[in-house]
Amino acid sequence: MNPFAFPPISRRRLLRAGGAAALGGALNVLGLEHADASPTAAGFVVKADLCVYGATSAGVIAAIAMHRLGKRAVIVEPGQHLGGLTAGGLGNTDIGNKDAIGGISREFYRRIRAHYLQRYGPNSPQLRDCRDGFRFEPHVAEDLYREMAAEAGVPIFFDQRLTRVHKRRRRIRQLVTEGGGRFRARMFVDATYEGDLLAAAGVSYTVGREANSKYGETLNGAQFGRPYHQFQAPVDPYVVPGDPASGLLPDISPDPPAPNGTGDRRVQAYCFRTFMTKNPSNQVPWPRPDGYDADRYRLLARYFKTGAPIPLYHTVPVPNGKTDTNNNGAISTDAIGLNYDWPEAGWNRRAEILREHVVYQAGLMWFLAHDPRVPPAVRDAHNRWGLARDEFTQTANWPHQLYVREGRRMIADVVMTEHHARGKTVAEDGVALAAYTMDSHNVQRVVKDGRVVNEGDVQVGGFPPYPISYRALIPHARECKNLLVPVCLSTSHIAYGSIRMEPVFMILGQTVATAAHLAIEQRTSVQDVSVAALQARLRADDQILEWTGPAPARPLIEPRPGEILVDDQDAWKYGTWIDSASYAQRRVGSGYVHDGNAHKGASNLVYVPNIPEEGEYLITLIYPPHPNRASNVPITVAVRGGFVRELMVDQRSASENGGKRLGRFRLPEGNRTTITVSNLGTNGYVVADGVLLTPRSLLS
Repeated sequence: MNPFAFPPISRRRLLRAGGAAALGGALNVLGLEHADASPTAAGFVVKADLCVYGATSAGVIAAIAMHRLGKRAVIVEPGQHLGGLTAGGLGNTDIGNKDAIGGISREFYRRIRAHYLQRYGPNSPQLRDCRDGFRFEPHVAEDLYREMAAEAGVPIFFDQRLTRVHKRRRRIRQLVTEGGGRFRARMFVDATYEGDLLAAAGVSYTVGREANSKYGETLNGAQFGRPYHQFQAPVDPYVVPGDPASGLLPDISPDPPAPNGTGDRRVQAYCFRTFMTKNPSNQVPWPRPDGYDADRYRLLARYFKTGAPIPLYHTVPVPNGKTDTNNNGAISTDAIGLNYDWPEAGWNRRAEILREHVVYQAGLMWFLAHDPRVPPAVRDAHNRWGLARDEFTQTANWPHQLYVREGRRMIADVVMTEHHARGKTVAEDGVALAAYTMDSHNVQRVVKDGRVVNEGDVQVGGFPPYPISYRALIPHARECKNLLVPVCLSTSHIAYGSIRMEPVFMILGQTVATAAHLAIEQRTSVQDVSVAALQARLRADDQILEWTGPAPARPLIEPRPGEILVDDQDAWKYGTWIDSASYAQRRVGSGYVHDGNAHKGASNLVYVPNIPEEGEYLITLIYPPHPNRASNVPITVAVRGGFVRELMVDQRSASENGGKRLGRFRLPEGNRTTITVSNLGTNGYVVADGVLLTPRSLLS
């Protein structure tokens, strides 16, 4: 099936060397050319009921939803790809809570799973590694977006960069693009990561971080002293150690640290989600980018000399032996401080910033592969990896999409804040659910007390899914009456860190398309749409608008008669333990708990099984494994008045049944046995989900 089922006016694809050329020029620092774009027709006009600007995940789903509702939508995309980050390298989906995902968003992930099932079979490693469709290869995601758009009959116009907006009576009438297009519609959606359409339409917005005092928050503004992605040993920031007059090493800001909670216009760091593999037959060696400067990585070289454990990046396996690779640690793939101009920049400046990010991140990979200042063991481990040859084939196997974690944010009648995420304020006009941790990457790297520190990384969760207000998706009526904004919606910086996940963007894309459909049917503005009617239609289309608790979880282990299964919810907890179900995996009960990777030595969780009769039992500790877990979790098995056994468990991996066997123990009847999970001295997240005790009679 041809995914570009264009009407006659767009059958020529209307490609122009615009956004694609900017990306190609940036990626040409790798020494390879981007695919040429074909010429465009000039002066064409396209009319539709809904015009979606930006083919991100939100934009594609919005257009599909509008067509399914019986009206015509068109996608206008400044680049050459569908799906934004979902098809641009973010193959390990940040879920939050998959039970809060409904509608076309959930359909997308089900269809991803169906792809791996149908192509590779029910017992394949590919199906296992896709984790119910939430982990996938980028080309699979983009192919599915094209297929779904073709099924709905959605016209897509590529390389159409916005130049201006025509408005009349507070309504957008027409978009004009560099590609020669004039796109006219009754309703418009800004689905870009940057908020370009809303800005061009004169809608109020902000960039950066509000002060905590702005909305009475606690996690906004500058955030020093948080442990995540921080230097684990003191590192001198100066060119000549100890001499401030010698100047700072590269990528360290000279700005003095501001007090915590101080607002600014800085933006959390961006990166590329590269796809790597250890498979030699599908591997491209690390490229040396034009403009590479080894001196740029002097800070990392100095950090290596401290002997501290240094994570270089975070790899998550996806099907076919590849990894979605993300930032991890104090110095990694996040290009801290290079992106401050991006949200409001023009196309030429964005091309420069894009190039700077390519040079930084590709240069980092080259440095780790070849520089003698990198410890040999680190070089050897890094050189087992390479870029995946069959991904991003048009852009030198480098992702075509920069991970724009945050751009402009609209300011509307309702601003979603930390209070909504924590459940202290509840949106009564909820039209979608958000569920992820309030997550901000580092914002700046500065000097404090004579050493280098990163600032801005916040990871705070432990709350259930919460509703997103419809009024956060629409501008003030005085500014624009026919625009909806599912990506750069009205939130504070820290609340955006919880909402800014691709499944939620898809959900919001369907929401705004449904609202646009109702506005057309009711002959009204987006501000005057009946929220009750909108909610009813969304529910009819399988959206989830209220959180009533998790769906019954598929148990990790079904206990057989005679086995004893104790859930973390039934354990004794001391210190800080945070409820979670954010990792898409089978589990005991409705979730599990973790220590937040903090307060080391202060948190213990104690399972106390009630044993029906004395005998020998195999004890299995159950937990969801993940690379960010601790590899040195202390476990104590003790019998009151009897023995004490101390063990160590690596929670980064697990056996086939989702845990680790602690061994066979002779245990007395009753509740005299304790199995304790501690976070003392641990080097990552400590999690607890359950313990299973299997009597000797059931062991082979």
